Amino acid sequence: MWGNHIMGGNILKKQEILKKIKGKLIVSCQALEEEPLHSDFIMSKMALAADMAGAGGIRANTVVDINAISKETDLPVIGIIKRVYSDSDVYITPTILEVDELIKSNASIIAFDGTSRKRPNNSSIRDIIDRIHLSEKIAMADISTYEEGINAYRMGADIISTTLSGYTPYTPLNNGPDFELIKKLSKGVPIPVIAEGMIEKPEDAVKCLKLGAFAIVVGGAITRPQLIAKKFVDAINKMGKI
Repeated sequence: MWGNHIMGGNILKKQEILKKIKGKLIVSCQALEEEPLHSDFIMSKMALAADMAGAGGIRANTVVDINAISKETDLPVIGIIKRVYSDSDVYITPTILEVDELIKSNASIIAFDGTSRKRPNNSSIRDIIDRIHLSEKIAMADISTYEEGINAYRMGADIISTTLSGYTPYTPLNNGPDFELIKKLSKGVPIPVIAEGMIEKPEDAVKCLKLGAFAIVVGGAITRPQLIAKKFVDAINKMGKI
């Protein structure tokens, strides 16, 4: 189904992982240090709840969270490490160092920033993809534009995700999913394109799939209660009913 683009290792195993997430909801279970739910225990229970709801996969940040989640559910985990470097705005699995940490985790898929922005420590997308493939894991590029998606595909990425549309200086902040990018990329590359970013309503998730998305990632609308509560608070305040 996905040709020979999935490189190295056990190709059949990788295809089985992709089959598990195809057409499914992937729930992003993340909480940064400054957030109230920051805890590998809490994130593991979030993932278990997602599994009970019928999700097909989990996206998680840090090796600690990933390994805690894998003890609660057998769902495939997309692993990332968010780390800030002073010489770059790229912070999602930005260098080989983070890749090597994730390789030792229970993540099946490793996601990384696949944008055209300057990377820390002069790291390169190709080096990151090659290192992931050597580990027999699946490489997923988080991009913000069509051109970045095409470049990631040509570099050897197994999956492309629209995660960063609206979060780079050269893409406009979206009020919802970047439907046009999802549609264009789904037609433009022969590998899975995952829709991620500002998907807050079930009907938007369904629309993404109809436009060709391979799977859907939803995070804040499900697993960040402070953001969910704020929408209600803002709506009430706007009406002057406090």
